[in-house]
Amino acid sequence: MLHFSQQEFANRKAQLIETMQQRELDAILLFAQESMYWLTGYDTFGFCFFQCLVVKADGDMALLTRSADLRQARHTSNIENIVIWTDSGAANPAIDLRDLLSQMDLLGNKIGIEYDTPGLNAANGRKVDDALRSFADTSDASDLVHRLRLVKSAEEIVHVRKAAEHADAAFDAALKTTKGGADEAKILAAMQGAILEAGGDYAGNGFIIGSAEDALLCRHKSGRRKLSANDQLTLEWAGVSAQYHMAMMRTLVVGKPKPDHERFFEAARDALLSVEEAMTVGNNFGDIFNAHTRTLDAAGLARHRLNACGYSVGARYAPCWMDGPMFFAGNPTEVAPNMTLFAHMIIMDSDSQTAMSLGQTYLTTEGKPEPLSKHGLEFIVL
Repeated sequence: MLHFSQQEFANRKAQLIETMQQRELDAILLFAQESMYWLTGYDTFGFCFFQCLVVKADGDMALLTRSADLRQARHTSNIENIVIWTDSGAANPAIDLRDLLSQMDLLGNKIGIEYDTPGLNAANGRKVDDALRSFADTSDASDLVHRLRLVKSAEEIVHVRKAAEHADAAFDAALKTTKGGADEAKILAAMQGAILEAGGDYAGNGFIIGSAEDALLCRHKSGRRKLSANDQLTLEWAGVSAQYHMAMMRTLVVGKPKPDHERFFEAARDALLSVEEAMTVGNNFGDIFNAHTRTLDAAGLARHRLNACGYSVGARYAPCWMDGPMFFAGNPTEVAPNMTLFAHMIIMDSDSQTAMSLGQTYLTTEGKPEPLSKHGLEFIVL
């Protein structure tokens, strides 16, 4: 069940070991599920419980997990050494982890830890710190694998392009389904169904769908309504292939547009085109954000925009498909070829209850970024 070649995994492992050596780490404790997946293919939502992939600087690896994920790890990964901690009222898997590290001759060594991940909640993080306090010299290495994952390989880009096809299929389904009187639930079902029927996967978070005043929201929420004859519908979704995401965002107008809809769309389109120009080698993520703000602020929309306008996407798990880092002021992350970057221009006027959003994912190159969707940037009235 591996989605990538043996050579691909070998290349990734070599990158990780080289970086660990540069940081003088004897081992790293991976708690982020996407890190484990990138390195070994291990594919599960079992990270909601305690689990850890130990990687030594000599390439030796061991996974500590629960019995429920034993077969999952065997079936989806290339991990050979799988150690099980036992569920019980008195269980403390951090102690099991310390024992595993001792067996791997890591007593007194320098060990990096992935703290910044839903795979290591605060309670378990404290247990890990307590267990390793006098055992090893630990440090935060949350950014190590994350930075390696920013630039996509040729094999990863294959899945990125498949994800783009799935996202386009979902948008096609939305356009066919959206009209006055349509139920948001049916639109959402058509979009997700199109992705699943095409062989895609569930996204790292629920699709965003909201009409009327809910079109101004940027988060999934429960509850559905039927569209009015004159309405606005904001959609944010992602096609997914082998956990790789390709996100898109649009506000569709149903019936007669509000006076500001077209004006807002033109500003969002101009801002997105400015972002495309800034999304080039030599610039950084802060430059991308500045291109967005210059355009929207010049259009008089400073009060109605957000303080971030996109982020890196890739292989990601719940609770969010956003991989990061984000486009915000002063972010020094440099643009490099073969990044997959989602840019969203979001305008929300709470005074008039008018929404407009426009977003898509790009593959960066040595020159201009490549939009991954087949859909253009048009003002859509249905």
